[in-house]
Amino acid sequence: MQADATVIRGRGELLAAVDIRLATGGGVALHGPAGIGKTAVLDAVAATASARGELVLRLRPVRTERSLPYAAIADLVSQLPEEAAAALPPAQRAALHALRQGLPPRGGTAALVRRLVLPLLLAHCARRRSVLLVVDDAQWLDAESAEMIGFAMRRRPGPKVRVLAAQRRPDPAGKRRAARLCPAPVLELAVPPLAADDLTALLEARGLPCRIASRMHEASAGNPFLALALGGAVAPGPAWRPAGVPEAARELLRDRLHALPAEVTTTLLVAALATEPTTTVLRRAGRDDASRDLRLATAAGIVELAGEAIRFTPPLLAQILAEESGAADRSAAHTALAAGAVEPLEALRHEALRTARPDAAVARSLAAAAGRCAERGAGRTAAELYLLAADRCPHTLAAHRLDWLVVAARTALTGGASALAGRAAEAVIAADAPAGHRVRARLVLLDLAGQGIAEMGEMFAAALAEAGDDPALIAPIRLRLTWAAFVTGDPDRATAEAGRSVDAARRAGDPTTEAMALSLIAQVQRLRGEPRWAETLRQALELPATPAPDWLHYGPRYMAARFAMMDDRLEEAREGLLKLLVVAEHDRIGEARVEVLRSLSEVATRAGRCRDALQYAHRAVEAAQHAGLSPGPTWYTAAVAELAGGSLAAAAGFARRGVRASEQEGDSLFLRRNLHALGQAELRAGDTRAGVAALRRLRDLEAESGGADPMIVRWHGDLAGGLAALGEHAEAAATLAEARAAAQRLGNTPATLGYLDRATAVVLSESGQADSAVVLSAAAAQHFEQLHQPIEQAHSLLVQGGAERRRRRYAAARMAISAALAIFLASDAKPWAEQTERALARTEGNSAPGTPPLELGLTSTELRIAGLVRDGASNREIATQLYLSVKTVEATLTRVYRKLGVRSRTQLLSRLQSMEVPEITTSV
Repeated sequence: MQADATVIRGRGELLAAVDIRLATGGGVALHGPAGIGKTAVLDAVAATASARGELVLRLRPVRTERSLPYAAIADLVSQLPEEAAAALPPAQRAALHALRQGLPPRGGTAALVRRLVLPLLLAHCARRRSVLLVVDDAQWLDAESAEMIGFAMRRRPGPKVRVLAAQRRPDPAGKRRAARLCPAPVLELAVPPLAADDLTALLEARGLPCRIASRMHEASAGNPFLALALGGAVAPGPAWRPAGVPEAARELLRDRLHALPAEVTTTLLVAALATEPTTTVLRRAGRDDASRDLRLATAAGIVELAGEAIRFTPPLLAQILAEESGAADRSAAHTALAAGAVEPLEALRHEALRTARPDAAVARSLAAAAGRCAERGAGRTAAELYLLAADRCPHTLAAHRLDWLVVAARTALTGGASALAGRAAEAVIAADAPAGHRVRARLVLLDLAGQGIAEMGEMFAAALAEAGDDPALIAPIRLRLTWAAFVTGDPDRATAEAGRSVDAARRAGDPTTEAMALSLIAQVQRLRGEPRWAETLRQALELPATPAPDWLHYGPRYMAARFAMMDDRLEEAREGLLKLLVVAEHDRIGEARVEVLRSLSEVATRAGRCRDALQYAHRAVEAAQHAGLSPGPTWYTAAVAELAGGSLAAAAGFARRGVRASEQEGDSLFLRRNLHALGQAELRAGDTRAGVAALRRLRDLEAESGGADPMIVRWHGDLAGGLAALGEHAEAAATLAEARAAAQRLGNTPATLGYLDRATAVVLSESGQADSAVVLSAAAAQHFEQLHQPIEQAHSLLVQGGAERRRRRYAAARMAISAALAIFLASDAKPWAEQTERALARTEGNSAPGTPPLELGLTSTELRIAGLVRDGASNREIATQLYLSVKTVEATLTRVYRKLGVRSRTQLLSRLQSMEVPEITTSV
């Protein structure tokens, strides 16, 4: 049986290394922590060997069998064929019988006879076919069986007897046991953690939502079993409420810790409870042998060291270690950390954590320290101290407790501590708090919802009820309702809610909320094609707004930078975004930083800085995963960057996952954008029908939402080109006409000129009007050169070269395509350069007899239909296969007749049989 493909995802290199070693004999010893996927690799190798007809022997010892002598050998010999046993000498047959019965050896001679049983059996089997012994969890093998297997392999059984063994790490008692079970030469390999993309794909294949799957990599350190256990424990509910650790995951991590010496575990407990654990912190806390202990822990895969900094792998190990330790041990560790602290604040924190008993003096000290931290921008520390103050607060300070909880919730939010923020906010709501406190707590929970804010209907209703007529409370609630409507693709409701937020903010004297609401109105107006968006944005920019770092991406300056990018004012957009990035780096919750990085990536893509685009995009993906944000937006940005400078396969992968994530979260905005990226990837990879299907879905969604600006999501030209390649020329022309009308209505015709001219050139070229296509594509190339957009300029030159080739002007085609290639190479636009090199190779032909039909002026659609005619398909069969109408097929064949100088289907068949009709993929 073949191994489940989802289980061995991301193990291609490891499986190849194992296969190469085993192909020439010897053995492979795998090691890695429990749950890392060793068994899955063993299963895959065993399944492949069985499919080749090899004799595969499996041993799967368990912990309880380690004390049972010869348990594994008894299992092993039972799997060998009877004819091998019959061929043994009498003494070994008797020993084999004893082994099967689990009887102990008697005397030295009997022991030697027994040791020779396995080598003789394996040698007999190997004379008929290759033998592969697969041993899982070698650390649980009983010592007697391990010795017998090792003895057999030391006798050099030949290249047809191989061993693949795996063991856990750490295993102090059985160190390198797996390697000693293998015949020479032995290859020892660590089973590495799964990469983020592979682990996410595995979890999604098991039914976990994208948002949960994307943040499980850090939580599990790439351990598939742990990720599946943790992901399965995340129940539907608030994103800020941490899920409990399932017992299966807890046991796995507990076993790893229990394998360490007690002194090492004590040192690690101090590290787990430290705010920022380092080797120096541990020494100051009295752990004099910290370096030795950390070296052992690193060898066991428990921690990683970066200089002096200590990081648990996975981070959950620190939590398990603290929770599994007794209260006295935790108190002693906090006492030691307090005594060794350099900063008074750190000492105060650990003194407070020694005990959970209420203490008014401690609570006031903590709150005062938290205020000082907040003033200097240490939001996360301030939040933790405020929450500690609330926890240590006696009933005599109940009012202060509620104040501290509200401040802790907001400070934790901006500090990126979502679990702390949620805990503090929920504590306020659960208490008998004033309405203002409750509304502010609910606002924190709404902000924690991220892209899932549209599902917070009850929270919004409660907040509005508690806000009453207070405009200072109503304005921020309505602002968030605006975003919720925006995410779900309801521009009418978004505009209405933003207007209410503006009115309330003006009455409350809150220019920041007013400016953000006006910015969102401007965004809706632009999406709907209303020219007044510019005036609305101007009003927002004139207000003295100072959005907090976590709301920066809703502010007017960010919106102005985004609009500058949409209008191809790239340098202006870049300068504005770089200034905003300085502020956004203080947004510890991550959303504003992610949004600025995303925009910088898109600007870099359009400016032809493909390396920068990829770096910004992947920083955004990593930041979003770390913060637990929706992955849909960052996967879209990564897809766009990969389309320009990475790979089409990676772009399609990001876009497909982005579509799934956006669908799961009801995010209509980024569903449309990811569909655009997916459509582009499919078209450029040659799957025109799939690309057109994705773009048609995007078109329908945009029509439903009222989107009208063709400069925001620039899908019209891509869809038109794909339609033309399929022979749907009328629909292609209508798509471009619609885009031009929208651009004219918005007054941004100059900005759209290059994109729509190039798309029109593609449609004309596919329709057989290559002369006009050359003129328009050349004009588009000049337009993009003036805008300093090298990728778009080179794309236009590539289209021009294709049109010249259809005119059979090969020198002109080579000139245009070579110019495009030079630009793509200078911009590090790898997938574009590869595509252009293939196009350049096709210009080497001429019009002599035997020239492929494409070089005689046939478009890709005409070529496909001609090939099907040659294969004997009727017009109706061609229409069915290519998803065209019969009328379209007939019209296309008429053009083919004219271009090839024939008058009937019979003449066409005769002409086609004398020349090659290659498979063609069309890029737009």
